[in-house]
Amino acid sequence: MGLGSFAEKLKQLIQGSRGISEDFFEHLEDYLVEGDLGAQESVSVVEKLRIRCKKEGLSEAGEVRQLLARILVEELDPLYKNQGPLLNPQERGVFLILGVNGVGKTTSCAKLAARYQKEGRKVILAAADTFRAGAIDQLKIHGERLHLRVVAHQSGGDPAAVVYDALEAAHAQQAELVIADTAGRMHTKTALVEELKKIDRVIASRAGDWISRKILVLDATTGRNALSQAEVFHQAVHLDGVILSKYDSTARGGVVFPLGRQLSLPILFLGEGERYEDLRPFQLERFVGEFVGLA
Repeated sequence: MGLGSFAEKLKQLIQGSRGISEDFFEHLEDYLVEGDLGAQESVSVVEKLRIRCKKEGLSEAGEVRQLLARILVEELDPLYKNQGPLLNPQERGVFLILGVNGVGKTTSCAKLAARYQKEGRKVILAAADTFRAGAIDQLKIHGERLHLRVVAHQSGGDPAAVVYDALEAAHAQQAELVIADTAGRMHTKTALVEELKKIDRVIASRAGDWISRKILVLDATTGRNALSQAEVFHQAVHLDGVILSKYDSTARGGVVFPLGRQLSLPILFLGEGERYEDLRPFQLERFVGEFVGLA
């Protein structure tokens, strides 16, 4: 969003305000809506801010930023304070990476693989997006670069069969993690839901006590559309969390708040660039600081 980011608008609002007025709160509410918090969430946050400003005796607009940050952290803190790791040290698991086309699923698979590989895990990639030959080829390239095995079938094959073979390979090679890239067809299509249910049955039959996680990749620049995608996927297959791709401190990251408040979906990682190491674990206070312009 560049100069149109919420942090920049808040800075300009503070600089242009002599004090905390009703006009100030109205502009702040508008900017929060534009920052993708949504109307209901924005009204709630501003009302809490209004009450707290009066209670704490704040009169200068410049004092508001820190308080706003505290309120936004409090909004999501219950969701994150007890958030454990995706995979504990002694656990083995299967990660299904979901999302519509173009959000960065395949790249996110590779970044996750690189991260767990660096931790000493043996990882296998599964090219279960069989509907797009380019996705299979792309994952194979990542596998070569990372020196990881990629289990793949021909384009148009059965995604569940790919996951099955990947699990068989994991058992044979004593791997600890399978990361599966899944098809990115439009999230409204029921065929995709049925496909994922079939993959679920394969995992249940072959993974034994392995942990299964469903992770949705959302593009940080798409704003409220990302929330719509998350709602459909979450209702269909019950997600475990989100990777917010294409993120930087000026991206439209406000959707993090309705994802947490409305869907109880935590952000697991922020994808910040093209390199494998550009996958930052989500930290609530740091994110909020960036959102309001404190970081």
